[in-house]
Amino acid sequence: MMPKREMRIAPSVLSADFGRLADEIAAVEAGGADLLHLDVMDGHFVPNLSFGTPVVESIARHTDLMLDTHLMIENPAKYAKPFVDAGAGSITFHIEVVEDAPALVRLIRGLGVKVGVALNPGTPADAVFDIINDVDIVLVMTVWPGFGGQRFMEECLEKIAIIAARLGPSQWLEVDGGINAETIARVVDAGADTIVAGSAVFGSDDPGAMVGRLRRLAAGAAGSKLEQRA
Repeated sequence: MMPKREMRIAPSVLSADFGRLADEIAAVEAGGADLLHLDVMDGHFVPNLSFGTPVVESIARHTDLMLDTHLMIENPAKYAKPFVDAGAGSITFHIEVVEDAPALVRLIRGLGVKVGVALNPGTPADAVFDIINDVDIVLVMTVWPGFGGQRFMEECLEKIAIIAARLGPSQWLEVDGGINAETIARVVDAGADTIVAGSAVFGSDDPGAMVGRLRRLAAGAAGSKLEQRA
């Protein structure tokens, strides 16, 4: 039988109520969240703005969870260090915006944090093959980045499976976009082990309880797939 996969639930802070952010973070932390996903948008690479290093610094003061920082920006090399200095525990950049991905991987690795690479829905899996063995995280977007609450794109499941087949046991396959109680089993079945959920968590009546529910659903899907392969 294949070894059991470790599942991680990463609530996306962008969907939280920023007027009571400390309470929102405390709720998902108490519910068993493994890390917090931070979506940084520059209004150029994606058609929206989110937050910068001051907000990351503030979040870091209120939690010991790893801050999984997703740079949806045009110049990740310029801003990687400021976000690490603010408290980021990982930096994920988009393959679509870099000309020398290996150099950027080395730069981020030198900052002492996990390195991730993200792909938009329209970007093929092979776009990251040249660096796939050098990163800690591959993030597959299952919606077009820039806005929360979008519909999950079923056509991305094949890409998740292709990437999953190439990753080692210590690497994370993260999925972000339209993940909720109805879609989580499909991405886990395709190979995902790190689940980003924003609206599903912070839009619920009890964000902490929703984290627990998503974890149970993910674990159930992972266990079912292992039984099929045994």
